[in-house]
Amino acid sequence: MISYSKGRSRILKLADCDLHGPDSGAELFIVEGDSASIAATQARDARCQAVLPMQGKPLNAVRASDRKVAGDPFYRALTESLGTGWGDAFDPGKLRYDRVVLLTDPDADGIHCGALLLMFFYRWMQPLLDAGRLGVVHAPMGEILCDGDTAPVLAFSDAQFQSICARLRGLGRPGFTALRYRGLGSLDRDALQTHCMAPATRNLRWLTSADALAALEVFGSLRDLPPQRTLL
Repeated sequence: MISYSKGRSRILKLADCDLHGPDSGAELFIVEGDSASIAATQARDARCQAVLPMQGKPLNAVRASDRKVAGDPFYRALTESLGTGWGDAFDPGKLRYDRVVLLTDPDADGIHCGALLLMFFYRWMQPLLDAGRLGVVHAPMGEILCDGDTAPVLAFSDAQFQSICARLRGLGRPGFTALRYRGLGSLDRDALQTHCMAPATRNLRWLTSADALAALEVFGSLRDLPPQRTLL
């Protein structure tokens, strides 16, 4: 029997929150590794935001067998944290959080991790996805601060980062500092809280089955899904 606490669980490394239940407003953030988990735990609202870290890239749960998914340490930790069971045993009434939020680094590895997680939810917990309870936060990947400005301009992709820098050079403003973040752990607490965790200001998008199918086209294959699970 796994016990949950507001602090960090030694078994799951789950930093739990005070509120629970499908209509509680509580959120479970899934992040990459211990560094991101520590940063997110420090920036969160402990009343209603819990944090669970991955350890490396998650298993491709579309291509893996039922037995392999059930035995995977991270998916087992995630399923027990949510409290719902998975597959045919999924029970949304037992959901311990109102929403699940994917919060990964804005780089190729982070995008891949997010896609693999989305494919897991689509394959094994699709009712949660269909209910609009799964979202993704787009974390900033860098900032550009011009001389004389008090606040930096944030970039959420490499293309945007390069575009802002090129535009400033074109405007004849060479006096600026461009900084790329080294993952979530390199953001200061206020930036992480404002742009990734606070509901009023974060850059969040709710995911749908269409997003999962798009991820399958890139990282998996629709042929990997059993026919009864291909619902679109």
